[in-house]
Amino acid sequence: MNIRDELPVLRTLEELADLVRHTSGLHVRWSHGPEADRALVTSRDGLTGVRLPGLSANPLDLEPWWEDRPVELWVARRLYDYSHLPREKGPGVRPWILRGQVKGRGPDNEPLLGDVDPVGWIDEALIKEAAETVDRQGGEWGPMQRDGDEPSKGADDGDRLGNGTG
Repeated sequence: MNIRDELPVLRTLEELADLVRHTSGLHVRWSHGPEADRALVTSRDGLTGVRLPGLSANPLDLEPWWEDRPVELWVARRLYDYSHLPREKGPGVRPWILRGQVKGRGPDNEPLLGDVDPVGWIDEALIKEAAETVDRQGGEWGPMQRDGDEPSKGADDGDRLGNGTG
């Protein structure tokens, strides 16, 4: 049996939020999964092609400034921010949860992880629930990958947020 079959699948925001509440140091990575990444051990900067000293991922730990806002909204946003990656990277790319040792930072200041321990898969239904949760918010939110003509959403100073993780 391989890791793909052994890892639990998180199917709801509530399940993921509960995991984040009780486990620190979790990250989400969008790729072909732990088996494929085991052979890589590194990521590549999409702009320059430079090899990075670990697998790029995004942290799920809550930041202090989030205060007492819902954990479900936090994890929904963390997933929504990079939901464009399967379209960009192609078939088979999906999100999964992992822990690891931070080996450095990538060009978007994302953690680069080594000594990776896979925790679970994110089900497509959870991604859909995350998108619906973000869509219900009052402000103008949008995924971090944006078209050149579209104004940046989610940033308070109009900065362009264009690079994803992977």
